[in-house]
Amino acid sequence: MHTLVSIHDAVFRQVERAGNWLLPLAARFIFASTLLLYFWNSGLTKLGDGILGLFSPSIGAYSQIFPKQLEAAGYDVSQFGLFQKLVVLAGTYAEFILPLMIVVGLLTRLASLGMIGFVVVQSLTDIYGHGATDDKTLGALFDRFPDAVILDQRLFWIFLLAVLVIKGAGALSVDALLRNRMEPALA
Repeated sequence: MHTLVSIHDAVFRQVERAGNWLLPLAARFIFASTLLLYFWNSGLTKLGDGILGLFSPSIGAYSQIFPKQLEAAGYDVSQFGLFQKLVVLAGTYAEFILPLMIVVGLLTRLASLGMIGFVVVQSLTDIYGHGATDDKTLGALFDRFPDAVILDQRLFWIFLLAVLVIKGAGALSVDALLRNRMEPALA
């Protein structure tokens, strides 16, 4: 029995060592293959026309982020102040910048933490701003149906991002490259 335990420990020690290298890379790959284009396409819907659209959000941006306030303003975005415009611009830029940072592995822990915050705000906006409280969209935990958009899917998103917050970007990343360049300077 002792031999069996020793073999088990030796094998899974190697698996754990490989996992420390592979898990962050796999998490970034899964994020890139499933969520990168989702967030970028969402960001594109918030941009105004032309190159100046980077600084002039579309009405769709306001309707996604401030749905009830936009309706109350008669869908006239000129009634919105600087605060709302800055929130919309920050949310739009975050949908482009944070996912890119995660994919290339630059400041991955901070970018992943930012994306967790983004997903939480996105979910709360869907629930309270857009009234997404039906069972199919909101879902429920422990209900045997794993396909609800908010509680089921986004919980997986947050778990994936939490792996990156905890483990970092891994060996194949800009973070690792910068760390390797800085270590000789610090020593």
